[in-house]
This record gives sequence, C-alpha cells and structure tokens, in this order.
Amino acid sequence: MSSTVNCGSGGGSTTHTGLRIASLFIIWFGSTLGASFPIIARRSRFIRVPQGLFEFAKYFGSGVIIATGFIHLLSPGISELTSPCLGAAWQNYPYAEALALLSSFGIFSIELLAFRIGTARLKKLGIRHDGHGHGHGMDALTRAEDSAAAVPDMEAANVEKKEKDFKAGNGESSDEDDLFVTDENALAQIIGVAILEFGVVLHSVLIGLTLAVDERFITLFIVIVFHQMFEGLGVGSRLAFLRLPHKWRYMPALGAILYGITTPIGIAVGLGVRTTYNPGSTKASLISGILDSLSAGILIYTGFVELLAHEFLFNPEMRDASNLKVLYALGCMMFGCGIMALLGKWA
Repeated sequence: MSSTVNCGSGGGSTTHTGLRIASLFIIWFGSTLGASFPIIARRSRFIRVPQGLFEFAKYFGSGVIIATGFIHLLSPGISELTSPCLGAAWQNYPYAEALALLSSFGIFSIELLAFRIGTARLKKLGIRHDGHGHGHGMDALTRAEDSAAAVPDMEAANVEKKEKDFKAGNGESSDEDDLFVTDENALAQIIGVAILEFGVVLHSVLIGLTLAVDERFITLFIVIVFHQMFEGLGVGSRLAFLRLPHKWRYMPALGAILYGITTPIGIAVGLGVRTTYNPGSTKASLISGILDSLSAGILIYTGFVELLAHEFLFNPEMRDASNLKVLYALGCMMFGCGIMALLGKWA
C-alpha cells in the first residue's frame, strides 16, 4: 500500500466554506427546477409547452439515466471497492459488478411479483392488462387500446378521443382523463418510478457528501449543478406522465420535492462532519462503493427495461412511427446520454 494513501478518518477540505454553504441552496434550486418543470408544464393551463418538447425531455432524460448508471455509479463503485484501503479479499473479485447484477435481478423479481399480483386482481375484475407494459410513464398515455379495454365499451371511444387530443395538444391532462385508471394500474406506475427514484436518490446523497469535502470544489460544483438539473429533468419527465387517480395526484410533486432535497441533505451532512470525514477512508470507500454499485444496477435495469424497451419496442405509437420520428427519439436519447457521460470526466 502506498504511503501517500490516507485510509484513516482524517478530514476533508475546509476551503470555500461560504460557497459550499451557498451550494446547498443553489443545487436545491437547480435540482427542484429540473424535476418539477415537466410536472408544472404538463398540469398548468397557463404554460403552453409543445408536445415535441415533452418528447425531447422524455428521451433526453432516458439517456441521462442510463449514462448515470454506467458512468456516475458503476464506474465509481468499481474504483471504491478496489481501493487500496480495502483488504486483499476485495481485490480478488469484481464485487461492484456483482452487486449491480444482484440489484438488477432483485428489482426484476420485485416487479415480476407486483405485476403478477396486480394482473391477478385485474383479472378478477374482468379487466384485461397488456403483458407488454405496466402502464409506466408516457407508455400509459399512448396505449389507447389498453384504456379502452379497461372501461366499458360505451366509454372506449371517449377514452380514445381524449388520448388523441392529448397527443395533439401540449401534453396537458385533465383530472377527467384519469378517472378510468384503476388503483392497480396506478400502483404499478408508482412502483416503477419509485424504483427509478430510489437509485437516483442514493446517488444524489453521496454526491452532496462528496461535494462538501472535496478539494476540487469549484470544478465539481459547476459540474454537479448541471448534473443534477439534467438528472432531475429525466426523473421529472417520468413523474409528469404518471397517470393517477385524483387521490394520488400529489405523488409526482412529492417525487420532485424528494429529488430536490437529497443532494442538499448530503451537502449539509458533509459540512457537519468535514473535519473528521475522509471520503477515501476504508469505511467511506466500502459504504459508498456498495451503495453506488447497487444503485447502478437499479438504474441500468430501469433505463433499459422500463424506459427504452417500453418506449421503443412495446409502445404501439413508436412501433407505427415513421423512421424519422424513431431517429429523432434515438438522437434525443443519445444526446442526453452523451452529455451525462461527458460530465463524468469531472464528476
């Protein structure tokens, strides 16, 4: 082990104290803005946002989330769990990759169980559920035949008309549109987005903790402001398209608020312990490495299965779309992925 490696408690950087405190509020504002704007824009009758902009945000956000899983979570997880501060046993097996694999299969198992339970309950109610989707995000709004199957025949034409109106408009949805959403379908949507946000939230707290004590504060601060805003846009675009009964209409706003406060919480904790907290210590490397790796598996699974597969393969609208629209969606996704991957050079 190199003599320059500090594996003890030590302490973090104590420079730029005022700016570090200010960063708590700046990042809170940027994170909350990114996560809440899609929700406000969709629900507001005064902010008229073109549907194309919503679609850009949705696909851009999918790319951001996938890049976050690989570049901002799995890669640091590998570095932390192969730190020279850890024992030889940690160097002899790819634990980071194994933990990511474990969390991916764990999330799949939970979703499979929830899906089977929900489908069985719907079957008892005489409602057909499409096996190619759980009603996540925009997918729930573009499946007219699913909505028609979930309501009496006399209402089917009305539901289809509303969904066509939605696609032709600015993405706004009225409470009336959500009257036919069953509790089971709504719960499936909430579970899907909650899994996504859980992985992002763990990552955000660790980012805040690092920012509070890192010596490269100025560079890291600038990058994290954009990082959290882009990531918030990805989360917010999914929250905005949740289709929920009126009693659960507060869930998207709650998700945006939760996302907005996680990094500031990490910064606050880091500022409180920065005289004793060493991010490179044995304990810190172990804890952050395990959490980063588990979060990476969650985001990678969610990104490829819940976002890409449902949007590009199982979405009837995308299956029937022109090649130009598909290329546009892919371009937006790759743009988001590329921007977030580039930010990984500094944070």
